[in-house]
Amino acid sequence: MSLIVNSGAQIMCTFGTTPSTLMATNAPLVLTDGKPTATIADAAPMSNIPSFGMCTSLANPQVAAATAAALGVLTPQPCIPATAAWIPAGSMVLAQGKPCLTQDCKCMCMYAGQISVLNPGQMLISC
Repeated sequence: MSLIVNSGAQIMCTFGTTPSTLMATNAPLVLTDGKPTATIADAAPMSNIPSFGMCTSLANPQVAAATAAALGVLTPQPCIPATAAWIPAGSMVLAQGKPCLTQDCKCMCMYAGQISVLNPGQMLISC
């Protein structure tokens, strides 16, 4: 069973240089572990999915241009995510009518990166 993702979850892009923090804004009244619950609609670049530091994907026009100018030496450029939507992993739980984001969902960046959840933001307590 996959955990539901909260606002503040740690996420990472395969072409980014640093992890980032998801900001859930589409179901602010639904709380999981005391934090706003993320839904698959929380995929807006910069407002929901912030920068991952530097982008290393040659599919990113800025990286490709900088790399070409450096005579083929990969030259990372500031990451500005170009995301469209989270790919749901079959969550049957809804928050304000939208499927909840679970830790096994993925989000594709238009520059070939795959964003995944490193830490869903929930605290697990064992008894």
